Amino acid sequence: MNRTIFVWWIRREIQLTENKPLLTLKLFNFFLYGSISILMSFFPLYFQKVGFSTVAIGMLMAGGPFVSIFANPFWGYWSDRLQNIRRILIIMLLGNLFVVQFVFQLNSLTWVFIAMLAFFLFQTPLFSQSNSLILNAIEGTPYKFGAFRLWGSLGWALMAVGAGPLIGVIGIKNLWIVYSLMLLLTLFVSSKLPQGKVEGAKKIAKGGYAKALFGNKYFLVFVILGVLISVPNSMNQTFISLYIDQLGGSVVLIGWSAFLTAIFEIPVFLLFDRFLKKRTSTMIGCLVFVSLLFVLRWILMSMATSPIQIIFIQMLHSISFGGYYYIGTTLTAQLIPVELRASGQAVYALTWGGISGIIAGIMGGWIFQELGPKTMYQVSTLIALFGVVGFAVMWQQIRKSGTHQEESQLSTGG
Repeated sequence: MNRTIFVWWIRREIQLTENKPLLTLKLFNFFLYGSISILMSFFPLYFQKVGFSTVAIGMLMAGGPFVSIFANPFWGYWSDRLQNIRRILIIMLLGNLFVVQFVFQLNSLTWVFIAMLAFFLFQTPLFSQSNSLILNAIEGTPYKFGAFRLWGSLGWALMAVGAGPLIGVIGIKNLWIVYSLMLLLTLFVSSKLPQGKVEGAKKIAKGGYAKALFGNKYFLVFVILGVLISVPNSMNQTFISLYIDQLGGSVVLIGWSAFLTAIFEIPVFLLFDRFLKKRTSTMIGCLVFVSLLFVLRWILMSMATSPIQIIFIQMLHSISFGGYYYIGTTLTAQLIPVELRASGQAVYALTWGGISGIIAGIMGGWIFQELGPKTMYQVSTLIALFGVVGFAVMWQQIRKSGTHQEESQLSTGG
């Protein structure tokens, strides 16, 4: 019965999108997120199997966030300048496919680290640029962001849970085959994407790029506070597969963990599409709530004693990260001028994949190895609490300053 409903929903979604480029955008998100879910769910386990320590794995995974500090603004700038996000996405996918082959063939930690840095140059900005493409493609249409982004969650969930048994059969060292095939499918679909150009976008005056991008004080505070929420989430994403393995879980359970983190994001995105009021004060208030859910999640993770418990706790990811991701993407689109949308999304991506990822990879790797995963999640709880307090103060300040006046300024990027 559930399978019948699921198939009906898929067919209905496809039928509702009569515009072929927009339909392709849904399929692209499905394959893109599905590809990355396979890699990120099993990458730490692969590195462990080839003999790297937990600290070394943390350093390898922290390389991505470090590179993203430069990669996200770089690709975002060129997307905005060329007004052709599709071309940038294809270049990044090709670079991703080429470089990842070296990652899986090298054995020296030094050379693997260098190859990972090159890989992350093309991989880390993919999500932020795909978000920008969605927002630009639906500009002036009745379509909502969540209706497209949920296809990414669907791809992440289905591919992760499907890859688990397959990798169990062919072996973790053949992870590169599965990932490469998924990337080829993503590239095939990307050739039919809309260009992503915003009609009527104003040109930024020479020398005014940074001022237009960082001139909004609320955006700057949001980015800084976002690091506090994202550091624990990045630690969890990096080391959860090792945590499950340590507690006796299999690669199949790791796949199910990734499935449950993503599949319930679908109703969350649909509910936000329907009910989220695009007022800055409302969205910041929602961020306070989802940040509290992060705190609850890390407390529960620190108390877990079996892989099954972890899998069920991971269901909170859909509301906590799904809600934070949706609200943050929408808030960034509102606070940043439309002609710099790709750059704004790139800066936002740094909060949950850049600066936070560096801290999470290095600090999380050391804590996991020396003090254990439970301590890592206890530290995560404390960090997330600081983020909750920060967003609560920001919410009160916005309400006191006069929300309606702020809205008129924010809608123009001021």
